[in-house]
Amino acid sequence: MAQAETAPQNHVWRFFRAGGFDQVRLDSGDDIAALASLDQKLWVALACPTRGIEFDERTLDLIDADHDGRVRAPDLLAAAEWTVGLLKDANDLTLGRATLPLDAIADGTPEGREILASARTILSVLGKGAAREITIEDTAAIERIYDATAFNGDGVIPIEAAEDGATRAALGEIIAAIGAVADRSGRPGVSQETSDRFFTEAEAYAKWQDEAQAQAASILPLGERTEAAAATLTALDAKLADYFTRCRLAQYDPRAAEPLNPPLSAYEALAAQAIAPTDAEVAALPLARIEAGRPLSLKEGINPAWAESVERLRREVVVPLLGERDSLSEEAWQTLKARFSEFRAWTARKPATALEALGIDRIRALVQGETRQRIDALIVRDKALEPQMNAISRVEKLTRLQRDLLSLLRNFVSFRDFYTRHEKAAFQAGRLYLDGRCCELCVAVEDEAKHAQLATLSRIYLAYCRCTRQGQKESMTIAAAFTAGGSDNLMVGRNGVFYDRKGRDWDATIIKIIVHPISVRQAFWLPYQQFGRMVGEGVQKLAAARSQMQQAQMVQSAARVAAPADAATAGAPAAAAPAAQTQGFDAARMAGIFAAIGLAIGAIGTAAAAIITGFLGLAWWQMPLAILGVILLISGPSVVIAALKLRRRNLGPILDACGWAVNARLKINIPFGRSLTALAQLPPRAERSLSDPYAQKRQPWGLYIFVLIIAAIVGALWKTDLIARWLGGWG
Repeated sequence: MAQAETAPQNHVWRFFRAGGFDQVRLDSGDDIAALASLDQKLWVALACPTRGIEFDERTLDLIDADHDGRVRAPDLLAAAEWTVGLLKDANDLTLGRATLPLDAIADGTPEGREILASARTILSVLGKGAAREITIEDTAAIERIYDATAFNGDGVIPIEAAEDGATRAALGEIIAAIGAVADRSGRPGVSQETSDRFFTEAEAYAKWQDEAQAQAASILPLGERTEAAAATLTALDAKLADYFTRCRLAQYDPRAAEPLNPPLSAYEALAAQAIAPTDAEVAALPLARIEAGRPLSLKEGINPAWAESVERLRREVVVPLLGERDSLSEEAWQTLKARFSEFRAWTARKPATALEALGIDRIRALVQGETRQRIDALIVRDKALEPQMNAISRVEKLTRLQRDLLSLLRNFVSFRDFYTRHEKAAFQAGRLYLDGRCCELCVAVEDEAKHAQLATLSRIYLAYCRCTRQGQKESMTIAAAFTAGGSDNLMVGRNGVFYDRKGRDWDATIIKIIVHPISVRQAFWLPYQQFGRMVGEGVQKLAAARSQMQQAQMVQSAARVAAPADAATAGAPAAAAPAAQTQGFDAARMAGIFAAIGLAIGAIGTAAAAIITGFLGLAWWQMPLAILGVILLISGPSVVIAALKLRRRNLGPILDACGWAVNARLKINIPFGRSLTALAQLPPRAERSLSDPYAQKRQPWGLYIFVLIIAAIVGALWKTDLIARWLGGWG
């Protein structure tokens, strides 16, 4: 969107630095009025969704001009310009009031006067005519305003709007035939479009009926009975054509008469079962016996399945048009068809309409009377109130934007609420309590798998949690950022409690984790933890192998004792026992494993002895430096890598995956990250007792090891005469 030409170009902007970049301060009405002059490259975001964030959805819908479910920068600029133009003092936007004083509306413009008049109308209908301000709750009762009058400016006329019974009846007939259009109050009504459609169809149907009246001799040969007679003739048309064609073939070749009649086998098949005139097998037989040039008898020898239809044809069609007769020739049949040709052509021209049920007399009365003019006048009267009624909805928009616009700007143009921590940001869904921590940075997500594809670029440790409420069907998924503490106890399946922005508590279960460094402290101890886990796993494997070897030896011993007795009983040589003993255990392989382990332990011991000897050979002031160097060598790379990643943490990918269009690099450095995840701490001035009656009683192995190390160092120093030289130096 191009920047408004009328925006103040000399406005002095103020910025604050947070998250490693400059963000604009929006503190006054002048800042909001000049927003169009602020380069959009300095905006933190350029678009956000209207759903899935903690902001009034109705306000977002009113700002979303194209109703596509997203608020973009042009929408915000238009909302800011519109709101500032309708307030006498733009600084009212900084108050965040839920009420709009009537004297705050700028009534110097036509739109301002309309909104002011509409606000007073709302208050009057609600019984608050003396009120000097209007609330959001008042504007939410707009339906009551529309219900209070039949004319609400939407161009839809409900039945109640008609002042006479004839017009009300016509409106009801239009709704029944064409369908209702809901007006602003939700009542069924008639719009200009439905009215025009109804009367257009009514005129076309009346014209079609008038054509039949004008040419009744040719179109309606039997008057009102023509339609029924034509239907009777049409019902027998195919069967008559079949009969006369068969008779003509029999006349063409006398030999054809016999095969054109049903064979005796057909009657034999029918004779083997119970038959009725309505059976399909009977109806498939010809109308009558086939003979060369034979007319169709209208009284005798007729197929029972068609006897009633033929009698109706004689009574309703033949006698009225051809006179009394007992048979129908092919020529007479063709004559009857010709008499109904104009009727069929007229019927084909029948307009498609649902008005036929009203009857031609009622339709003619509606077309020829003044009903249409009266309905059109009601629609014009309703539309004349459109500006005033539209202004009623704009009262709600102005009231909401006065309260919410600045808050939205501080979560869009800048992220003041998020970085100053005074208020929750719009994208923060709530707080997650899990593993002795409270995570403040939680966002709602729709699809965790899709969200994670982009969110992993944030380099933030994320735990996706499925949140449910006991006994309720609703559920939600959140992504919680862990920015302090460790990750040892975070795993899929762990449970916590999530509190949303409304204060409701949800059961939260981790379903997916994106692993990234959480803190430098965690990175420092990570190598030692990994080494400890490796040693622990090695010891467990060694113990398991040792246990397996002992069990195998016990089995072998038992087998040696039992082998002589078994051999004597079965007559088998005792030498066969060792072969059986080796089937379940490979002693040689196990011995090799222990030999390898022994060599490894010996190598480690030799290396440790060399390290200790070298360490003891250092001067006393070099020993702390050596220890520090070893620590840096082990933990340094992990700490450096973690520090680099922590410095590059970026909130942008997380919000982009939620539908935002983030326009800046939203850094979360180490201090700010610690503020987003609170660790468990004892309250100030809390009293703490360290006496635990159920504490695990442990041997002071650490003290023992420390004493042994000191003794070894002293012994080595004594052996190398270092102590004597040091003492001599002091003497």
